[in-house]
Amino acid sequence: MTTETLTLDRFEFQCGEAVPELTLAYETYGDFTGGNAVLVTHALTGSAHVARRRGRDGWRRGGDGTGTGNGTPGDGDGSGGASADGAQSASAPDTAGQARAWWGDVVGPGKAIDTTEYFVVCVNVPGSCYGSDGPASRKPEAARREDAPDSGDGSGAVERWGTEFPPVTVADWTRTQRAVLDELGVGRLHAVVGGSVGGMNALDWAKRYPDDVDRVAAVATAPRLDAQGLAIESVARRAITTDPAWNGGDYYHTDETPDDGLALARQLGHLQYLSKDSMDDRFGRRAAGRNDARDRFPSDPAGEFFPYREVESYLDYNADSFTKRFDANSYLYLTRAMDDYDLAASYEDDAAALAAFQGELLAMSFTGDWHFTVKQAEGLAESARAAEVPVAHHVVASDHGHDAFLVEPEHVGPPLRDFLADGVDGRAVTDTETGDNGDDEHAPVHTSLFSSP
Repeated sequence: MTTETLTLDRFEFQCGEAVPELTLAYETYGDFTGGNAVLVTHALTGSAHVARRRGRDGWRRGGDGTGTGNGTPGDGDGSGGASADGAQSASAPDTAGQARAWWGDVVGPGKAIDTTEYFVVCVNVPGSCYGSDGPASRKPEAARREDAPDSGDGSGAVERWGTEFPPVTVADWTRTQRAVLDELGVGRLHAVVGGSVGGMNALDWAKRYPDDVDRVAAVATAPRLDAQGLAIESVARRAITTDPAWNGGDYYHTDETPDDGLALARQLGHLQYLSKDSMDDRFGRRAAGRNDARDRFPSDPAGEFFPYREVESYLDYNADSFTKRFDANSYLYLTRAMDDYDLAASYEDDAAALAAFQGELLAMSFTGDWHFTVKQAEGLAESARAAEVPVAHHVVASDHGHDAFLVEPEHVGPPLRDFLADGVDGRAVTDTETGDNGDDEHAPVHTSLFSSP
């Protein structure tokens, strides 16, 4: 495994705005033999660090490179753990902040995506803060103002992009991944595999570069976000932008960062990643332990009479960890990209968008996932069938919720392994149309956490 960066001389985003240079962080695993390249596309706040390092697993941050990731379920956006100051993020992996590989039980030697067999590439998307350029990155010299503030450390003027960084889209992610692969000498991909919004990214490869990939695995995803998902993400962004410390996105040279707003946004995200059943099973109505302090947010006076519950403590703990390692502006940018994505954009429908793809498609969904539902994945599979794309819709019976694709490698790994090896005919790959979708009876599909009986 190696960690590298590629700096493009100039990049024009889909919005029409351009930057004089764009740095992309990526990791590679295994050896390229000409036809064995697999691109793994990460989820919302994930990084290029998809598989474990030998000896020490984690990005180096500052001096000793240690991290304190919690790695707990509920990180359904593909993020790991650790701490990193979002305001310090720049265009280099050594300032990124994930201590743990986000899919280390699926990608690696002897794993489902076997790095002794495949050459695996994962690129941190632009707009993020884990090595690729985004709002928290330093502007290149050609883009700095003459009156940019001095860093104070002898390195000269420093100016962060902030909200002057161009809006990013999933299409921009796909195009930058293509640029990295070109640099690596990879033409046609054996496969693209992605979960959550990374699954949208994988679908975009089938649409945008249909001749460049043989197999696409879209895991826990959909061709577009539904109205409920759009609504939740809009509230999450407002939590950030109404935090006074956000300061219009220009907080990198201030003493305060919009941690409260970002924490609330993260907590809303966690509610999407867990199913109703999994939350009941894991937390119930139990009160938190005496050592669990409720200091993340102020409490109303009457609250002192009532218990601080385990589910509240869990949300507060994860929000606290997240604000130490992610940038608020990046969260705004990446959720906008997810909201914007529509597979059928510029086409009559999803089938038309997939019509030029000559490869095979695996759609994998989870019965307890109400963020991206089984029904949405079946709609994707139906569109692929209409386009005569060989497809299998593999349904996993799971009560975990959206984050099942991260925390259930025993269910995710076998169909992915066999799909990479043998396509939709893989032994562990099942399909709803043929009625062979497993030996399990499926749990009820949670189409919405708030659905009426």
